[in-house]
Amino acid sequence: MLRLTGCTLLLLAATNNALAETQEEILQREIAVLKQRYEAQQNALMILEQRLRQLEAPNGKVVATPAAPPSRPAVAASAGSNSQGYGQSLRDSSEPPPSVEALYQEASGFFGGGSFSLEPGLTYSHYDTRQLFLNGFLALDAIFLGNLGVDEINADTFTFDLTARYNWRHRWQFDLNVPYVYRQTTFRSAGAGGATSSYSEASVNESPTLGDISAGVAYKFMDEGPGRPDAVASFRVKAPTGNDPYGIKLDAVSGNDNLTVPDSLPTGNGVWATTFGLSLIKTVDPAILFGNVAYTYQFAEEFSDISPQRGVSVRGKVKLGNYLQFGLGTAFALNERMSLSMSYSQLLNRRSRIKVEGSDWQDVNGSDANASYFNIGMTLAATSRLTVVPNLSIGLTPDSPDFSFSVKFPYYF
Repeated sequence: MLRLTGCTLLLLAATNNALAETQEEILQREIAVLKQRYEAQQNALMILEQRLRQLEAPNGKVVATPAAPPSRPAVAASAGSNSQGYGQSLRDSSEPPPSVEALYQEASGFFGGGSFSLEPGLTYSHYDTRQLFLNGFLALDAIFLGNLGVDEINADTFTFDLTARYNWRHRWQFDLNVPYVYRQTTFRSAGAGGATSSYSEASVNESPTLGDISAGVAYKFMDEGPGRPDAVASFRVKAPTGNDPYGIKLDAVSGNDNLTVPDSLPTGNGVWATTFGLSLIKTVDPAILFGNVAYTYQFAEEFSDISPQRGVSVRGKVKLGNYLQFGLGTAFALNERMSLSMSYSQLLNRRSRIKVEGSDWQDVNGSDANASYFNIGMTLAATSRLTVVPNLSIGLTPDSPDFSFSVKFPYYF
């Protein structure tokens, strides 16, 4: 009886071992089946995503996107996203996201998606200046005898412009800019009746009027590569289609001889001008570095009247000072569709000259300027074709506006 019980125990133990081995094999087979199902689901999901991207692409077609330069920031992009309106099923992970493409095009002026774009924009600028003037003399080197005055000018300018750009063979770009300008300026001056505490004020408005139309051409003569940037040369012409500032009459404000105001405000410079520029753009993963320099030559023009005095007409020529402008900055992507840029720019303007009929050229004192700005902007790839570009420019010198805020909406066809 004891031997039988022992044999039974041995058989039971062997049976349990066999069952354990069988269960282990069953679990391994189940795990293998689940892995196969998981891989099949992943493949099916990828196929479904590809079909979805095809449906999201324009006209349901899958169009290959031009390859980005090897030195562009290698930021992974989600499948099918494209800031230039090109549909595609899956983007290669080495291609930059829409935000990087958008800021690259904003910095370089070239756009890769489509050959034509329209860019409406709105700019608001504010200028506030105060100036103390003395009209008299010092007695005994200590006592001032005469009139003291404080002039203050607050100027607000709204500019709506529409820019059309045509890109040809990804090398040439032609553009046309048409601005409309609305201006409001308030003049204040102390010294009414000889009292420095008494102020006079007058405002002048200029209804929305056509400004100076400009057209330009740019050529990308060097592509970015290891150790070299993209390089773009540009040439621009500005026509005097706005209201010129010459011959505008000044009227004295009643009760204050210190304050005179113009009867209208200009919306243009009144002269033809040409600009030669050079821009350099280099990607340093994950940022983009850019710099530019431009020189503007302004032609002398003759006007039938350049006098600001009421009832007086003086014929003469005006030669506005040429100016040099340069800037540099950096931009980097914050996420898939948004990027941030910061830059510094400066403008050095030479002195202007006038020539009254029958006399020699004379310099206009105080007409030279040194204006510098700090700019901070953002580029948002709103849709596959629309980009939103807000920018804040802060004046750093008295010759520059206190601040300017602009927002542009480039739309790519």
